[in-house]
Amino acid sequence: MTKKEFISQLRNEVSNFASFVSTSDGQWVVKGFIDVYKNIYTISADTKVISKIIELYIFPLLFKFAQDNSLQLKLTKEQNFYPHITFIDNDGHKFAVDLKSSYRTSSTRIRGMTLGAFTGYFRNRESTKNITYPYSSYQAHVVLGMIYSENRQNSDECKSYYIDELDDILSVAKDITFFVQEKWKIATDRPGSGNTKNIGSVSLIEDLIDGAGPFSKLGEEVFDDYWMNYLTPDMAKKAELAQPYYSNLESYKKFRNLL
Repeated sequence: MTKKEFISQLRNEVSNFASFVSTSDGQWVVKGFIDVYKNIYTISADTKVISKIIELYIFPLLFKFAQDNSLQLKLTKEQNFYPHITFIDNDGHKFAVDLKSSYRTSSTRIRGMTLGAFTGYFRNRESTKNITYPYSSYQAHVVLGMIYSENRQNSDECKSYYIDELDDILSVAKDITFFVQEKWKIATDRPGSGNTKNIGSVSLIEDLIDGAGPFSKLGEEVFDDYWMNYLTPDMAKKAELAQPYYSNLESYKKFRNLL
């Protein structure tokens, strides 16, 4: 299976996910946790909680996708390993799929996503540390993204409900959208969060869905070179450099004489 074929088939499968996790009016179908006494406890609006539950909810769909396309599905060994899922075809071709999620800050933008480390296995591409297989062994590095809107009128987290009150519980998320794109096409030229050494994503929803990030017209090789040589100020200091080689695409192009 080629990279193009895999992405096309996965994208086709994922196009049905939103209807699986949403009610007819766009609310998330998950309302809370239920105990053996049939009491329901609402879900926190915390993004990590919502994201993890959505991931668990779609795992059976991804297992079915693997079976339908004669693919082996291998989950990550540890929580902080890359990628979340490895698909392997009958010829041994591997495809990395990382699950990422974020919430809308407006009708056109999300808060942003982190797209994995730009150090460690990303630079040492034969390494097996914190990665299921060496980075270089994958045919494609794909993001299965989930975008949702927060329901600001969510239910009282301190209150429990009976099973017959299920319809009274407001979902904490709504208007869930899924997309599939290669990582390099939606990456930006800035780290994704705080002091962590992760690649950031574009925030425009249209660019995420269409794969129209700043590297999309420059190519995957430029993306790889940019992030394999990117230095934060503390990394530059540790390397005894006065400053990083570059801090954005404009200064990178000057550094590489691409202007």
